[in-house]
Amino acid sequence: PAWLGELARFIDARAAAHPDESYTARLLAGGLPRIAQKVGEGGVEVALAAVTRDADGTTDEIADLLYHLTVLMRAKGIDWARIIRVLR
Repeated sequence: PAWLGELARFIDARAAAHPDESYTARLLAGGLPRIAQKVGEGGVEVALAAVTRDADGTTDEIADLLYHLTVLMRAKGIDWARIIRVLR
């Protein structure tokens, strides 16, 4: 979907900013261990939200996880088209 490309482009733009001005740039500077930690935390938060929060709260956590997954994908050189191919 087009919005996944939009998310990836947003991540690319924020990655180019100075780390003092961009959480994305700081996260990428922290390397794969830090990014992977955030993905893991996000997955747990989605699972917990699914059983303890309403749809809006769960949506917020899913959005956060998608953001961190997209940062991880950028760090690993994986694009959404590749993920879509696997899902298909």
